[in-house]
Amino acid sequence: MNIEDYRKYCLSLGDDVEEKLPFTAFHYASGVLVFYVMGHMFSFFDCDNFGVITLKCQPERIEELKAQYSCIGKPYNMSHKHWIGIDARTAPDDILRELTRNSYEIVKAKYNEA
Repeated sequence: MNIEDYRKYCLSLGDDVEEKLPFTAFHYASGVLVFYVMGHMFSFFDCDNFGVITLKCQPERIEELKAQYSCIGKPYNMSHKHWIGIDARTAPDDILRELTRNSYEIVKAKYNEA
C-alpha cells in the first residue's frame, strides 16, 4: 500500500480520526505523521521514509504476529509490549488494514471507557 492510500484508509476509520505532524520542532521527526482517535495516537510513520508504520496492538498477540508475518517487527520509539512496527513496503494490504483498524479500536475503546 502506498503512503497516500494508507493515509486515506486511516482517515476512513471514523469521523473522530485526526492527523497531525506534531513533531515539527524536532528536525529528525518533523515528517512524522500521526493519526489520533479521541486525542490519542493509534498509528504513525515518517512521511519522508514510508518504511515502518507503528501501531498499537494487544500484548498477547504481538509474538504470534511476529512469528506469522515477516513484515511485523519492533515499533519505532514506542514500548515493545504494546506497539508493533510493520514494514509498509512488504506488508500485505489486508494485514495492514486489519492491524490498523485493530489499533484504532484498541485506543478508541480504552478512552471511551474513561
